[in-house]
Amino acid sequence: MSAKKPENMSFEDTLKELETIVNGLEKGELSLDVALKQFERGISLARAGQQTLADAEQRIEILLTPDDKAPLSPFKDMPDD
Repeated sequence: MSAKKPENMSFEDTLKELETIVNGLEKGELSLDVALKQFERGISLARAGQQTLADAEQRIEILLTPDDKAPLSPFKDMPDD
């Protein structure tokens, strides 16, 4: 089974896999070759996670920044009963 590309994974799945890799590396039971491959995968996952967070932060900043040039739309009152 081939691993998904980090950019195609959800943020949560990226964190889960990264945590699994870190735990495996910390145990110190992997061969050097496997450890290096896991380390490379972990770096890819970390970078993808950082990009996802940066994108989310940018979206939040855009949403929270008041746009003085945006057209005002009339407020629709509730109909009188």
